[in-house]
Amino acid sequence: MTSVDLTIVQPDIERYLKDITPDRDSVLTEMEAYAQQTGFPIVGPLVGRLLFLLAASTHAKRILELGSGFGYSAYWFARATGEDARIICTDMEQKNAQRAQEWFARGDIEKKIVFHVGDALAVLAAAEGEFDIIFNDIDKHRYPKALALSIPKLRRGGLFISDNVLWKGRVLNDRPDEATAAILTFNRQLYSMPELFSAIIPLRDGVSVSIKL
Repeated sequence: MTSVDLTIVQPDIERYLKDITPDRDSVLTEMEAYAQQTGFPIVGPLVGRLLFLLAASTHAKRILELGSGFGYSAYWFARATGEDARIICTDMEQKNAQRAQEWFARGDIEKKIVFHVGDALAVLAAAEGEFDIIFNDIDKHRYPKALALSIPKLRRGGLFISDNVLWKGRVLNDRPDEATAAILTFNRQLYSMPELFSAIIPLRDGVSVSIKL
């Protein structure tokens, strides 16, 4: 075996989970339709509900997203948090930030969100104070660096969450490409760092959740 590209969740099971998932509000539904039409990758409603649950259960007030796209995951975080919460979004594309701001305004959550256009890791490095949640969804070859920079910025008891950690099953490849090799390194680090307790959830494309001890 030299190359693997697998569906992580059995399609019938994923279809079942989507079928029993309640309808979202009109803004989230529109964002999902836009992603479907344009082929833009988003975490989708199954992971979105997980993000909501994690933010609400930890009473998160300060969240940093490393890679926000047009704001789909940030919208879930904003819905889960109180009026005093702040979500810092990052993306390299101005057009994504503009589109996100339009949806945030329509969802009446724009006051919670600050959107930085530029390099996510530069924003992280310059950020002051600690975060309750850092959500990592940047280019996969940068995952190990994101981990190294994030943990000092995370409060004790805070969560470090990453998407795509099973990478369509490519973590099983005998000859991984650069992105896959980086994810393999990243996953090993998650489980070996003494300051973290981590689990990988095989939902959609794999979501890791780590708590800082």
